[in-house]
Amino acid sequence: MTQQRRYVRNSTLHILASEYAQASLPLEGLGEFDPNFVITKLGAKVNRALVCGVIDRMERREGDAGNSYTGIIRDPTGTHLFNIAPFQPELHVDAEEMLSKFESGERFLLMLVGRARWYETDDNTIFTSLRADEFAIVDRNRYIDWLIEASDSTLRRINAYQRTIGLDLNAEQYKNAEIPEDLIEGLILSKGHYTELDTEEYVLGVRQALSLATGRTEINFEEPEIESQPISKESNESDETLTPNSEPLETVIEVVRSRDSGKGVDYNDIVAALVNAGHSREA
Repeated sequence: MTQQRRYVRNSTLHILASEYAQASLPLEGLGEFDPNFVITKLGAKVNRALVCGVIDRMERREGDAGNSYTGIIRDPTGTHLFNIAPFQPELHVDAEEMLSKFESGERFLLMLVGRARWYETDDNTIFTSLRADEFAIVDRNRYIDWLIEASDSTLRRINAYQRTIGLDLNAEQYKNAEIPEDLIEGLILSKGHYTELDTEEYVLGVRQALSLATGRTEINFEEPEIESQPISKESNESDETLTPNSEPLETVIEVVRSRDSGKGVDYNDIVAALVNAGHSREA
């Protein structure tokens, strides 16, 4: 009798946009039905992700194989790109309804379960995305629940990563250090690929998420005026829009105090904190 291989469905991870967007380590399954993963810097093995946030973009594309849909979901730390493929007709009716709402000017909170996907450019740059499995428009309370769950999941990975510092890339050592078993493989793969990272960047993301969840900052339904992109030193040095008595300056000081370890703070982190606090990205 032929023995059939059993495939276990991978768990769905709650993940903030900044962690997933910065991932550049895809892991392709060897067999036809083996799952694919994206490994993040914190060691998350992402096969399926549960994400949530404000819908920023939504469009339909027509092709030879049929219609497809692409969109962008924004959470307090960044954005997720998602798509709905032509071979997913069961999702197209709901996608059309969502597109109609978006094109009418309505902005809403979207929760989406998607499978990890990535695109590699000619210069070997990796861009991550999600192929939607299911999605739904949700209310503020459900979004707050997700923010708390995603923050807790992120903090768990941060804690595990910090406890592996100084250890060899060895599963036995990780077990002895009481690293959760479900994180060991991802952490070993991550540390073998990425240079050592400052986990404070992800701590800031959690703070931003929890600030929104606790009502200290409000959900911003307006699409950012400028897409988040790397900014050159020249543009950083010439930015003099903040004045000593301005409200944005208080946010900048708070970010610098909490994140500066003597090497400064990334400009984009400050911009993200300002936008999260309700200020215009352009300003």
